[in-house]
Amino acid sequence: MKRIERWIVTACSIGVGLSFLVLVFAVLVQVIGRGFGSSPVWTEELTRFAMLYTVAFGAGLAFRSGDLVNVDIVCERLPGAWPWRLRLLCGAATAGLCLYLIPAAWKYVSVGALQTSPALGVRMDLIHFSVFALLSTLAIFAVLRVIAMALCGDDGQPENRAET
Repeated sequence: MKRIERWIVTACSIGVGLSFLVLVFAVLVQVIGRGFGSSPVWTEELTRFAMLYTVAFGAGLAFRSGDLVNVDIVCERLPGAWPWRLRLLCGAATAGLCLYLIPAAWKYVSVGALQTSPALGVRMDLIHFSVFALLSTLAIFAVLRVIAMALCGDDGQPENRAET
């Protein structure tokens, strides 16, 4: 299971890096273009699409490391095992919600096959796939956290594991 998790972390990390590289490239072309009077129309669209994929690949990684926005000021002040129980409940709820939404996200992807983006001419199912990817990776990392918490008793975050 750890090997599969490492593979998914590597794939998501590469995805974040590549999509962020595309984002930087598109913004750079846009800024340089403005210096010459006008920037290419496609740069704004490509920037948006790259941002979607950066978030899609990064959300699961952020959940895994505990870097997502979290309101835990009350939770962490609770006595005994209550903070752990609430983290487990949140992981299970996140996994459940993502798994529930995945079929709808796939329908959204399939609708995109009938459309193309105005500036780049890219089929929108390739862009809509970012929503499916976000829900899938978030679900995977939430399930892995719940399993780690149930089996190991820790909070399922990498900094509390012997191996990351």
